Amino acid sequence: MNRKQLEHIVRASGSISGCHEVVIIGSQALLGACPDAPAELLMSMEADLYPSEDPEKAELIDGCIGELSPFHETFGYYAHGVGPETAKLPAGWKGRLVRVENENTGGTIGWCLSPVDLAISKLLAGRPKDLEFVRQMVVIGIITEQAILAMLCELAPGDVSISKDRLRSVLLGKTSLSDGGNSGPRKHLL
Repeated sequence: MNRKQLEHIVRASGSISGCHEVVIIGSQALLGACPDAPAELLMSMEADLYPSEDPEKAELIDGCIGELSPFHETFGYYAHGVGPETAKLPAGWKGRLVRVENENTGGTIGWCLSPVDLAISKLLAGRPKDLEFVRQMVVIGIITEQAILAMLCELAPGDVSISKDRLRSVLLGKTSLSDGGNSGPRKHLL
C-alpha cells in the first residue's frame, strides 16, 4: 500500500461511517510519518483502522471496503475495521498521532500511530511478522532502540519486560518467538 491508497481508504472510511476522523493502528500507519517509506515496510494491502468518534462503526467499514469486498477486488487494497483495543499502546500515544489530511482524504482526517508507538504495538503483539516489521524499521533507520526504550516508561510493568525481551530478540536478528530469543550468544543490548 502507498500513501495515496491510504488516503483513499481514509476518505472511503469517513464516507461510509459518517465520521470525520479515523485512527490507523496497523503497519500502514507508518505512511503518516513516512509517506515514502521503503517498499519492504509497505507489503500489507490492508489498513487497520476505526472511526475515532464511533469505533463500533469499524464493522460497517470492514463490511463495505474490507477484505474480499468489491472495493478490495477493484483496487487491490482494503480497510480492516478493528477496535481501539486491538493494539496495546503506550499511555501517551494519542499525543503523538500523525495527521493525514489533504484533498485526497475528502475532509476526513486519518490519525496514524507515530513510528515509535507503532513499533511498541508490534513488539507487544509479538507475532513473527510484527517483530520482523520492527527489525526492518530499526535497520532502515525509521526508529531507534533508544526511542523505543524511552517510551517503555508509558507501559504497564509486565509489558515493559515483554517489550524489552522482544526488542532484544529483534536486535539480535531473531524474529521468531519459538526459541524465545534465547539461543545463540547474548549481547547486553538493553
